Amino acid sequence: MISRTHFGAYPFSFLIGFFAYCFFEIAIRGRTHWTMGILGSGALCMLLCFERHLHHPVRSALLGAIYITAAEFCVGVYVNLYRGWQIWDYTNLTFQLYGQISLLFSCIWFLLCVPGCFLCRIIDRQFIGTTNASSNLHNI
Repeated sequence: MISRTHFGAYPFSFLIGFFAYCFFEIAIRGRTHWTMGILGSGALCMLLCFERHLHHPVRSALLGAIYITAAEFCVGVYVNLYRGWQIWDYTNLTFQLYGQISLLFSCIWFLLCVPGCFLCRIIDRQFIGTTNASSNLHNI
């Protein structure tokens, strides 16, 4: 039986999520902020957790989109409204809340989470493969 407890996938997912989201945002908006990297890294780690437990990319992507939207709201209230950093502003979009989250971006997060789930599967398999290889060495 394959053990699903190898935690090396989480730090790796954290780094991949950090840089992937920053590069994505630079490609789309032309700029990013370090807080966006933290949000992206946390999102990919949570997506890995969802995918490990659900094994269903659509359900995992839906939970991922909900998680990202909630995290975006919490971080947005702090960094944008409280601290005044003005990292993002959705006030010009319909179906938005305090300019921090919007239905449009929640849908975008869902669409990004679908390939993210498959990325998490690849990451997980790589680390499970390393775990099995190292455990096989101990059995020799």
